[in-house]
Amino acid sequence: MPDKEATARIKINKLLEGAGWRFFAEDNTPANICLEPSVTLKSSDLIALGENFEKTAKGFIDFLLLDDKGFPLIILEAKAEDKNPLVGKEQARKYAKSQNCRFVILSNGNLHYFWDLERGNPYIITSFPTPHSVAGYQKVTPNPHRLIDEQINEDYIVLTQRPNYQSEAAWRNETERPGYIQTNRLAFLRFYQLKAVHALQRAVKDGKDRFLFEMATGTGKTLTAAAVIKLLLRTGNARRVLFLVDRLELEEQARKAFAALLSTDFQTVIYKENRDDWRRAEIVVTTVQSLLFNNKYQRLFSPTDFDLVISDEAHRSIGGNARAVFEYFIGYKLGLTATPKDYLKHLKKANSGDPREVERRLLLDTYRTFGCESGQPTYRYTLLEGVKDGYLISPTVVDARTEITTELLSEKGFIASFTDETGEDKQEAFKQREYEKRFFAEATNQLLCKTFLENALCDPVSGEIGKSIIFAVSQNHAAKLAQILNQMADRMFPGKYQSDFAVQVTSQIPEAQQFTINFTNNKLLGTANFLSTYKTSKARVCVTVGMMTTGYDCPDILNLGLFRPIFSPTDFIQIKGRGTRRHNFFEQLFDDSRKDAVTEPEKKTYKLFDFFASCEYFEEKFKYDEVIKLPRSHGKSAGNGEGNGPEVRGTYEHLGPDIISMISEATVGSDGMKIDRMFFEKFEDTIRENEFIVKSVETGQWDRVIDYVNREVFDKPEEYYSLEKLRKATDVDRRLTLREILEKIFGLIPSFKSRDELLEEEFAKFVADIKPEKVAAIPAIKNFFKAYATNDQLRSIIESRQFTDLATNPVFSTRDYRAVPEKYRTLVPEYIKDYVSLNQFIA
Repeated sequence: MPDKEATARIKINKLLEGAGWRFFAEDNTPANICLEPSVTLKSSDLIALGENFEKTAKGFIDFLLLDDKGFPLIILEAKAEDKNPLVGKEQARKYAKSQNCRFVILSNGNLHYFWDLERGNPYIITSFPTPHSVAGYQKVTPNPHRLIDEQINEDYIVLTQRPNYQSEAAWRNETERPGYIQTNRLAFLRFYQLKAVHALQRAVKDGKDRFLFEMATGTGKTLTAAAVIKLLLRTGNARRVLFLVDRLELEEQARKAFAALLSTDFQTVIYKENRDDWRRAEIVVTTVQSLLFNNKYQRLFSPTDFDLVISDEAHRSIGGNARAVFEYFIGYKLGLTATPKDYLKHLKKANSGDPREVERRLLLDTYRTFGCESGQPTYRYTLLEGVKDGYLISPTVVDARTEITTELLSEKGFIASFTDETGEDKQEAFKQREYEKRFFAEATNQLLCKTFLENALCDPVSGEIGKSIIFAVSQNHAAKLAQILNQMADRMFPGKYQSDFAVQVTSQIPEAQQFTINFTNNKLLGTANFLSTYKTSKARVCVTVGMMTTGYDCPDILNLGLFRPIFSPTDFIQIKGRGTRRHNFFEQLFDDSRKDAVTEPEKKTYKLFDFFASCEYFEEKFKYDEVIKLPRSHGKSAGNGEGNGPEVRGTYEHLGPDIISMISEATVGSDGMKIDRMFFEKFEDTIRENEFIVKSVETGQWDRVIDYVNREVFDKPEEYYSLEKLRKATDVDRRLTLREILEKIFGLIPSFKSRDELLEEEFAKFVADIKPEKVAAIPAIKNFFKAYATNDQLRSIIESRQFTDLATNPVFSTRDYRAVPEKYRTLVPEYIKDYVSLNQFIA
């Protein structure tokens, strides 16, 4: 057997064993892999395959995988590393038919396809499915015709919530019907939501299995998704659904929504709360980040575990490396987004660090991922359509600028790139420390808060300041704003709030997630502060940074404050969307005698306070109903924000009676010094004994954990723990993040991965996404991928196109470069820039 074929076989063996397949009997459990069993092909099969394929009626299957009863389940056709696995497609098809197998795996050890003969074309997978998962997957007999022909009317979800609703007296009485609908929370599909589901059915009829719904915030994407979930589960085209969200607080929100809509027929669970019995549920909700970390999705799930994967806020939850999670699973894929691609159509493609350019790439790639390369989603329903049809409302924009804030209104703004403590590369449109120091002096903050309070919309029933969300620069800035607002509220409303008017809602604050829920439910820090018969939150303003931007539903919001510049179109749309939902404030009033005094119980608009002309920048078509010219602040300058420059070290003249008599140097071995090992063990004890850290880790609140360790554990006189010292003590060949160290301490990861292990994982994601045509060139492409990701000099050479310098590059030579197919010389750098965090490879 040639070397390349033998190497492929070795890799395939490891992949099979890793997925739980057995070459030998174990613990009274029989082997479920047969190597090269002989099969007899029909003459018609031989003719179909071509006369050169087989000379006899006998053939040999490379691997035959068996089910738990010993019957054939999967044909695995192996090819040499330098051959495309698809060349064995027709050969494997005949073997599968001869063994009555529905499933085929095609692999050359590096590239793998899973093929369900009853569903369509081979699908790239990054790991092999487990026996248990395939057995469950086999129970689903797809029938696209049932999906296409299913009748979906406005009561499609209601028939699950309350199957006999039409026969009930309260429904049949038109006078009682509105109250009946509200009491039972019946969710009738709106016309545009029906259109979305019908568009998906037409797409399936056209042979598509990927769909993208572009629907404005507040138009009910979750309800629409519930209709799609019911459609696939009810018609037998799905057995289990994975619903991906991009924020921890959205898990419970999604679970509650699906429980309210579908619980009569289907069970919904959050994965982290049901690790042992999630398979009993039809709908599994989780954050994409939790699955992505340490490649948990590959360790916990098989590619055949879910038949429908839905990505909420798709451009976020499948961005960057998260796409690997989404692509890992076989089956139908649905993306939901509120951000239209057209929003960025005027941006020119450029190799810049502009966050808008990053988002442009992200949105374009989102369309490509969901099979909408033409730029047309499967279905689109815009904000303007929602307003026109009466389902959404537009804002009243308060364009308020000081001379200081106007200084920020440049084309690029303040753009900075940095890596947070979780190891994630981020870009911000301002330098946080300089921004706060130079532009948010106390006088400026007071000026903005005063303007906000004096012009905010008031609650139409109680007359107090309407419920509001303010978006600050940072957690420190949020604390400052909350303090100023509470001080001002004490003077404006004496004795009414006791410092409960404004609340900081950021990851630093314990129970911040619960605060957001209480604010929606009108019980944050109390309720009915002005009228005892009117349920509305005592706290009127939540000051946040990013917690309440995406997916947060609070219909009675009347004011939004942009106390920072917004350069991200996605952030702008999401923030603006917090106010677009309609609301009737009489729903909160329990005293009918007061209703006559209220002239406008319906929410007709909301105010968007814009101190940095973000609306002008993004939404030139909006009407500026209020333009306030602020007086210039006469506060003292807050400093120039400049750094101290590079360090210049001098010498120190020693004047004491003693002198150094000897200096020697010694290299510490791979095990490190004992004091380093003891240092790390002591740090482990410190962390494990801290109740706050333990509880926060158990609930997955990593932002709180990392912030707490930085503030309360590091650089204290007792031990002077620091991240750099811990990195040195672990002796890993790359720069670990604090989160990795903490996860190791709590046993969430078995060990620290080396730099090369991470590179292998990143390249596997690249192969799954790009699907290289020239399989024989994969080793050369991998060599280029790894070198480009880890070598600054090579990246500089490629960027500057000074290819002659490759002759002196010790990592990647001219010969290596020539071995890379021309297409991938550009594709690899572009992919790494967009999707790979280079910080994780730094030593």
